[in-house]
Amino acid sequence: MNPLKAIVLGLVQGITEFLPISSTAHLRIVPALLGWDDPGAAFSAVIQLGTVAAVIIYFWRDVARFAVAWVRSLINRAPFESLDARLGWFVIVGTIPVGVAGLLFKKSIETSLRSLHVIATSMIALAIVLYIVERVARHRRTLDEMTMRDGLTIGLCQAVALIPGSSRSGTTLTGGLAVGLRREDAARYSFLLSIPANGLAGLFEFRHFLRATDRPSFLALAVGTAVAFFSGIGAIAGLLRYLRTHSTIVFVVYRIVLGTLLFGLLAAGVLAPVSQEGESRSSSVQAGQ
Repeated sequence: MNPLKAIVLGLVQGITEFLPISSTAHLRIVPALLGWDDPGAAFSAVIQLGTVAAVIIYFWRDVARFAVAWVRSLINRAPFESLDARLGWFVIVGTIPVGVAGLLFKKSIETSLRSLHVIATSMIALAIVLYIVERVARHRRTLDEMTMRDGLTIGLCQAVALIPGSSRSGTTLTGGLAVGLRREDAARYSFLLSIPANGLAGLFEFRHFLRATDRPSFLALAVGTAVAFFSGIGAIAGLLRYLRTHSTIVFVVYRIVLGTLLFGLLAAGVLAPVSQEGESRSSSVQAGQ
């Protein structure tokens, strides 16, 4: 992979990670449309570290406050003694479902689920769910009013995002709206919840990235991660500003249009349903059984 490809993929990762349109889907779709090889689940997960850094830097005051309050709650043996401590615990509990599901379905996530048919279906399916939730949600509650049940509900929604095309941001934003959070608060919590999930996924996949014989160069990886970081900060600021005065309908329309276009391109034979990387991994798994 040359630096130009890394820049393009970094931009795609940084922008789409925080919009409810699926970064994984776009990292699969963009290379396919440009005639490039699929960068693979490992590369995609590693450059997520750039967007993890973007969240930490953008919300560094919140992250530091939550961390201090969480440690203090452990020392005082009073886990819910303050709002910051509660939110820290909510993020931890909300990360458990995606961690368990990721380990259980790791092989499918890296191979068969990267099919463009799966991605197109997920794009449209979540768009429908998001539209319904957007219409029926109250949009009144703030983060101050969140409960452990809300945190677990949004965490379960995050686990659904392991299906490419669903969108981690999209599922958690939908979950936040479903429990009655205001759009901006739902997005804010979605960003904070992404830190442990994406961070651990990136570090876990980095080990496999190092072992790969056909991995991209470290220069390409560094470039992609850096671009993802800077574009991610812009995407966070832009989405928060947008959701203060707008609904998520524009993302619903975008997902349906893109999903429908994908089905059309697949039916016309313009795009291959499964990536070369996915096919090679599937073959190696079958050979090992």
